[in-house]
Amino acid sequence: MSARGMLNLVGNAVGGLIGWSEPVPPAAPEALRELFADLGVRVGPDGAELTETVRYFQTRAGLAADGEAGPRTVHLLARYAAEARELSHIRAA
Repeated sequence: MSARGMLNLVGNAVGGLIGWSEPVPPAAPEALRELFADLGVRVGPDGAELTETVRYFQTRAGLAADGEAGPRTVHLLARYAAEARELSHIRAA
């Protein structure tokens, strides 16, 4: 299993222990860009730009701002993105 796969597995286990019901999406750059897009944030293809966006999100979410999309960061990002999608459906109705 790759390191990224192991992180995803650990992230899902931790999320289950602390009450997150949705499985965490992968921490792959494209998955992160899609989650940020759900929040209305467009992140270009530059890896440094994605790292800075993750760092900014971590700061705003009260996480350690290391720029790494670890399990806690991805779980929170996925949760906020799901809430944003739900709000957009409510507004469209």
